[in-house]
Amino acid sequence: QVQLVESGGGWVQTGGSLRLSCVASGSIFSVNSMGWYRQVPGKQRELVATITSGGTPNYADSVKGRFTISRDNAKNTVYLQMNSLSPEDTAVYYCHLERGLLRNQYWGQGTQVTVSS
Repeated sequence: QVQLVESGGGWVQTGGSLRLSCVASGSIFSVNSMGWYRQVPGKQRELVATITSGGTPNYADSVKGRFTISRDNAKNTVYLQMNSLSPEDTAVYYCHLERGLLRNQYWGQGTQVTVSS
């Protein structure tokens, strides 16, 4: 099994910054990608950013130029640096990991990010 533990969420004013971290443990081999998704009540979970094991990032259009995803393979950790935050970024942010040829999906418990105007 795979365990994902997020940290770094919280409250910030518009224009502020936050950095999310996610540490993976357990059967973390053959990882295809890690990343972040977010969800607000009543809406579907949406992609924020992912990064492949080779380091190639992918961003949602809504966060391009403001968010940066990175990973430390030695620490089995993925980060999301979020700058120029707006109230529209308020959501629960979930860490995600995809593994193996069967593309098994794993999720963290989520961390709340609240941006006030």
